[in-house]
Amino acid sequence: MPRKVADCRLFPSEKNCSLTIAGTEDEVLAVAVRHAVEEHGHEDTPELREQIQSMLKNE
Repeated sequence: MPRKVADCRLFPSEKNCSLTIAGTEDEVLAVAVRHAVEEHGHEDTPELREQIQSMLKNE
């Protein structure tokens, strides 16, 4: 199974966050959602999860 990467630099942000998360798709999605909620103030919604999942790249 290919590892996936979420790069916070690809999301518009006032914090100019440079966090990159790598792992399985499920792992990356869970951590990226938690990061978006805790660090960027987003609500954990199905739409947020879909947006993050659509931006995941193969490592």
